[in-house]
Amino acid sequence: MNKILGMASLALLLSGCADNINSDHYYTNQTGKVSTVAQCTVLSVRQVGVNSDSGAGTLIGGVAGGVAGSTIGGGSTAHTLGAVGGALLGGLVGDAAERGLTSQTGLEYIVKLDNGQVISITQGTGQALGIGQRCLVLFGSTNRVIAQ
Repeated sequence: MNKILGMASLALLLSGCADNINSDHYYTNQTGKVSTVAQCTVLSVRQVGVNSDSGAGTLIGGVAGGVAGSTIGGGSTAHTLGAVGGALLGGLVGDAAERGLTSQTGLEYIVKLDNGQVISITQGTGQALGIGQRCLVLFGSTNRVIAQ
């Protein structure tokens, strides 16, 4: 029962870890800041996977597994081995859970700026842009490509 509660708690904690990567989403610390804007043309678009790499799943799973594993056995050696084994297994499970719960689909855009420079920007699928479309690149704390 404790393992089920622990894994449910892990899933709940990690589900809040997925960032919104769409070009039309801003965090409060990104508002009110100046971005440089450049005109461009979309050269190519491809779908990509975007995963979190915060390490929170490994950490939380490792702690939960270590605590759960320490309850195994009757002697101090068994408790220690159980804790180490539980922490390793919990870390692996937590990492897999984080990747599964926070993975998103994104779009990688290759765009040609009007000055001739070619750059790549990966962002969410919220505003799909087409090949040949004229766009704007916003260079700031988070770079974005948006429709013109």
